[in-house]
Amino acid sequence: MLMRKLTTPLTDSVARDLRSGESVLISGVIYTARDAAHKRLVDMLDAGKDLPMDIRGQIIYYVGPCPPKPGQAIGSCGPTTSGRMDAYTPRLLEAGLKGMIGKGLRKQPVVDAMKKHGAVYFIALGGAGALLAKRVTKADVIAFPDLGPEAIYRLEVSDFPVVVGIDSLGNNLYVEGTSRYRIAPV
Repeated sequence: MLMRKLTTPLTDSVARDLRSGESVLISGVIYTARDAAHKRLVDMLDAGKDLPMDIRGQIIYYVGPCPPKPGQAIGSCGPTTSGRMDAYTPRLLEAGLKGMIGKGLRKQPVVDAMKKHGAVYFIALGGAGALLAKRVTKADVIAFPDLGPEAIYRLEVSDFPVVVGIDSLGNNLYVEGTSRYRIAPV
């Protein structure tokens, strides 16, 4: 299987060139955030404040990592359900976010915002958090440490494996996969 390699931050042309179903290895910096951190980020944008990181061209991974064991950069870090972030995602895409990593379906307003702003939604394999942690070479909390594992981390990753779930045209692997394997009535 052909794996496409990407380095962050994502340019507009790279994000728009990805297609649903493509396997991708991401290297560079990605950020973590879950629901509570998303709410704070959107509140900061609405208040006209600067975010703790330059979000333009960046990827946010929906994860609350476990503490690392000695010698590890991070503990198990599997994806969480992306739908929890749907209320906040269009606002972050408007601010320049280019990619998200999670698992599960997205609501139509998120897909519409992805199409409008040329962003992509990646799927990470659920249940493989210990394996995904091996692709993280460095992890630092950069904002909201009071949120514990839901704080925003800056992760340095090398060949972090994902699949394009929804591309910037709105092609959706969840929909395509379901229709491809649906059994026709006899």
